[in-house]
Amino acid sequence: MIFEFFFLIFFIFASFGLALVLFLITYNLKPSVSDAEKASIYECGFTPLSSTRQRFDIKFYLVAILFIIFDIEIAFLFPWTLVATEVSAVVNFWVFLFLVLLTVGFYYEWVSGSLKWH
Repeated sequence: MIFEFFFLIFFIFASFGLALVLFLITYNLKPSVSDAEKASIYECGFTPLSSTRQRFDIKFYLVAILFIIFDIEIAFLFPWTLVATEVSAVVNFWVFLFLVLLTVGFYYEWVSGSLKWH
């Protein structure tokens, strides 16, 4: 019975061993940090010495929400494309309506100027 799991146990130990060897190699070969500025944390171009409670422009949130909406759209449309010919016309109608609503919403944002970066 133990022979059936031999390869699994071998690969688990080999994976941990390889990870440990790579960690030790990089830990021993890394360059030493001689400057305190190089050791400081870099956070997306913001000065780490200022307050962390800064107000962000609403445009950042708009871009994030648009990304999430169109990411969810892809998550819904990809499975549908695989079975589009096998589902009923009602399902295809609801997918078409979903796409129309997203297109109308995107067009409204485009026309209202909320996508312009000032």
